[in-house]
Amino acid sequence: MDLGELRSLIARHARPDMTTAIDRVLVSRVEHSTEPAPAMSGTVLALVAQGAKRIALGDRVYEYGAGQYLVASVDLPITGQFVEASPDRPSLGFGLVLNPATIAELLLRATPADVPPTGGGAPSGMAVSDAPSELVDAVVRMLRLLDQPRDRAALAPLVEREILWRVITGAQGAVVRQLGLADSSLNHIARAVRWIRDHYTQSFRVEDVARQSGISVSAFYRNFQAVTAMSPIQFQKQIRLQEARLQLITHPGDVTGISHRVGYDSPSQFSREYRRQFGLPPSQDAARLRHLARCPAPAPAPALV
Repeated sequence: MDLGELRSLIARHARPDMTTAIDRVLVSRVEHSTEPAPAMSGTVLALVAQGAKRIALGDRVYEYGAGQYLVASVDLPITGQFVEASPDRPSLGFGLVLNPATIAELLLRATPADVPPTGGGAPSGMAVSDAPSELVDAVVRMLRLLDQPRDRAALAPLVEREILWRVITGAQGAVVRQLGLADSSLNHIARAVRWIRDHYTQSFRVEDVARQSGISVSAFYRNFQAVTAMSPIQFQKQIRLQEARLQLITHPGDVTGISHRVGYDSPSQFSREYRRQFGLPPSQDAARLRHLARCPAPAPAPALV
């Protein structure tokens, strides 16, 4: 597979914020390998043209490099790292934010023979595969439209559908197909994920969240673990600790106040879990982060793209 034109297009159009003139299309250029950093995955297709990345989700680790793509069908708390990047050979990536409405439209237009059966259980929220040449070709044609402003409005939606179709019918299609089915197991869990993320400071009973999601408690536990690689309580803890770390950068002296604001009743429990997650007590980690922020460094890029 020749990735030369893909690399050239990404390198030419990459901007610090990764956005492009085409809605939902992202490109990134990262010139330095990075330390593992917490982030939210977003719901995205990420294709690597050059370099390599490592993503940790719960107890699962995903690695993908040039010519491979990762699909994230749920917005999940992850730890991401660029492991192969330098000024002479930067990491180059393409991203497409997944639009459930477009996926649903494609599934409605397809015949049963066109699309493999989705299955009843929820798939993992992430999956990695080698990119077929048809998918890479469609991505290249999408990025060519960045140089063709007259054609973008008419052609970009068509190429987006082609990219999604290649993924829907490909090796990891089950991950994406369930995103377009309103009553799929994946979407039941996605609703629970959104609720926990929006109410992360609140204690909750798993039975109540399962009821809100519209599935039985036993199916909820099983599918939540399959999608997120975590239990609901572990998921909430990840969100709390990530939010606390963001707050500590601007309020490093308020460890106790931040621990309460993110939902911890016990500052000592917060400090133990924070150190276990990030390797340092909250106050020391905050000082390190503030020092790094004062040093010249490349702008951070999202973990997947």
